[in-house]
Amino acid sequence: MDERIVSGEELVEDNFEASIRPNSIDDYIGQTEVKDNLNIFMKAARLRDETLDHVLLYGPPGLGKTTLAYIIANEMGGNIKTASGPSIEKQGDLAAILSTLEPGDILFIDEIHRMPRFIEEILYPAMEDFTLDIIVGSDSSSRNIKIDLPPFTLVGATTRAGDLSDPLRDRFGIVLKLEFYNTEELTNIVKRTSRVLDSPIDDEAAVELARRSRGTPRIANRLFKRVRDFALVMGDGIIDKEITSLALDRLKVDKLGLDNTDYNILKAIIERFNGGPVGIDALASSIGEEKGTIEDVYEPYLLQNGLLKRTSRGRMVTDKAYEHLGIEKNN
Repeated sequence: MDERIVSGEELVEDNFEASIRPNSIDDYIGQTEVKDNLNIFMKAARLRDETLDHVLLYGPPGLGKTTLAYIIANEMGGNIKTASGPSIEKQGDLAAILSTLEPGDILFIDEIHRMPRFIEEILYPAMEDFTLDIIVGSDSSSRNIKIDLPPFTLVGATTRAGDLSDPLRDRFGIVLKLEFYNTEELTNIVKRTSRVLDSPIDDEAAVELARRSRGTPRIANRLFKRVRDFALVMGDGIIDKEITSLALDRLKVDKLGLDNTDYNILKAIIERFNGGPVGIDALASSIGEEKGTIEDVYEPYLLQNGLLKRTSRGRMVTDKAYEHLGIEKNN
């Protein structure tokens, strides 16, 4: 499947995000409650001359979990080591990462919910007691080795906090949920990106781009790059509302930030399942998408905007969805 420009998932081209990523908690826009609480926890840890407690960040993709991990490292004065849950396949993979940590380092594990359960068991003593317990050898010749680790902070990021095992979730002292951004916050992010990339954008254009960014900074920055291309080729390089609307319409991103995939989901429920309810497996099969992808990437925004609702019997579209799609509801 082609990569969606309005997906919150990270794409190959998103490496530019590192160049525009804020380095301090004060420069981080949005997530006010999360930011304020985290700032207090970090200041308290520094006053006690201790490492920050382990942090779990959860919420839909593209909301700034990775950025917050890097900010924690900067604010706490430690280096950051990164890994992803699916890439840690055996004990040795995790042991190799843990054994390279220095005092005060941040270990960031993205998609931590996809880490195998037997790997989690190595993390428990590492998180609680800063020790690494591993078994080397095989069968009769196997033996247990215990290695002391320096104090470190594990920052875990997940789009599916419910998939974490209870023992792992309980070992995070700080649990923070990231919410979708409002238009004002996204407008400020777009303007900041404009300044960092030295690509001027006027106020009306920034608001229009923010409105179509699905409440997600990653999408706002991605759309900004594409609109910037249109402004350079079809205008004088300055991004105004007219060129922004033209570009986003050409990219098939509508006024709510929906694209063809969102339309496919809503239309499938309406046309094939009479508006619902429909089970997630049947819906996924009908549009050729993975069930987990629908749940993690597409649904949160459709639910947030009142276009979709979940019931005990399955997914249903709302009256607002019929109205937005211009489809008359059959009574």
